[in-house]
Amino acid sequence: MSEIYKQAGVDVNAGYQAVDLMKKHIQTTNREEVLGGVGSFAGLFELTSFSYKEPVLVSGTDGVGTKLKLAFEMDKHDTVGIDLVAMCVNDILAQGADPLFFLDYIACGKNEPLKIEQIVKGISDGCRESGSALIGGETAEMPGMYQDGEYDLAGFVVGIAEKQQLITGNGVTAGDAVIGIASSGVHSNGFSLVRKIVAEKELDLHRVYPGLDRPLGEELLEPTRIYASAVKKLKKHITVNGISHITGGGFYENLPRALPENLGVKIKQNSWEIPPIFRFLETYGGISFEDMLGVFNTGIGLAVIVPQQEKDRALDLMKEMNENAFLIGEVVEERGVKFSQ
Repeated sequence: MSEIYKQAGVDVNAGYQAVDLMKKHIQTTNREEVLGGVGSFAGLFELTSFSYKEPVLVSGTDGVGTKLKLAFEMDKHDTVGIDLVAMCVNDILAQGADPLFFLDYIACGKNEPLKIEQIVKGISDGCRESGSALIGGETAEMPGMYQDGEYDLAGFVVGIAEKQQLITGNGVTAGDAVIGIASSGVHSNGFSLVRKIVAEKELDLHRVYPGLDRPLGEELLEPTRIYASAVKKLKKHITVNGISHITGGGFYENLPRALPENLGVKIKQNSWEIPPIFRFLETYGGISFEDMLGVFNTGIGLAVIVPQQEKDRALDLMKEMNENAFLIGEVVEERGVKFSQ
């Protein structure tokens, strides 16, 4: 049967080999609540040890997008798994949830076990960093759907929160401070535009351009920062009224999602450090800074809204966590996102 299937383009034995290679990485994400092991039809996670009064499960799903195209070109596959976890986990952090477990989906044209292992290693790295257990997934070999050497990734995370401690943005009031926590780079949004710039300007992904410390491709593949530890620290010590994960749509689309409809934010330009990669894209792409703010995170991966009297404590906590954080603005009564000098 396997030979017949192999003739159709699906190598079952390669799938078995990939599972064997990824097991050692998956095991590093284990939590005591996980029941069973790798290879069952479903992942099991026990909730009886938790003491929530009104537990709420919070879920999120996402992918890595066309950033994968750069991974193909660079033949580097050990970090996109971190991106996958980060994009899912950072979303549920914004609602006040603590991550519990993660599942992944890898679709490829041809199952290459060593490449799959690299991808899953990255996913496992991201799960450990976020505190999630990797309890299951699927690797689908689909010849004819994807070119050899190409693949797509999707992920799904489940977290938990006390109902009364969910972060919904309803507690945000005018005058609250907006704390920006630095991104690690472009993260996993805006790569269709990035790739357009690279193609039109015939940029070399292997070249170290002026202003950058490493080859362009490596700079662009820097994995998305995971903010689980930072958010957990903030929730423990101060009041957090709102959180915005700055992803696709940049500041303009994502900040309002953390606010009541009648409020807006005023952001002070030049109040945070902008990583060189964004200045590079701005210059080579001929993009206005306003458009940069509407497409990319432009150096701020997570915005946390706290009471004005707790802003200094929030900044100190982030310094203790070795996070670069900045006071970037405040909540105002006028709707929308406005920038000031």
